[in-house]
Amino acid sequence: MSEIKKQIDELRKEIDNIDDKLVEVLNERAKRVLKIRDLKQEGSLSFFDPKREEEIFNRAIANNKGPLFDETLREILDTVIDCMRALEQDER
Repeated sequence: MSEIKKQIDELRKEIDNIDDKLVEVLNERAKRVLKIRDLKQEGSLSFFDPKREEEIFNRAIANNKGPLFDETLREILDTVIDCMRALEQDER
């Protein structure tokens, strides 16, 4: 196996490990989202909070050190939030 192929294989293993961590973190986030949903339901509070979503985007962009572009990071987070919102609705 060439040295380049070995390096690629090693980097792919690292990506696989990162992907595994992403799955774990996303599921942990989902658990918190569902707890917040339950609390909002109990307190008769609105489920949708655009101010909170904007805070999430702003905090992430402020912490972004690249190489992802800010707009790309915002799109990723927007997708995550959309999926979490769908989970909230499916679990009701």
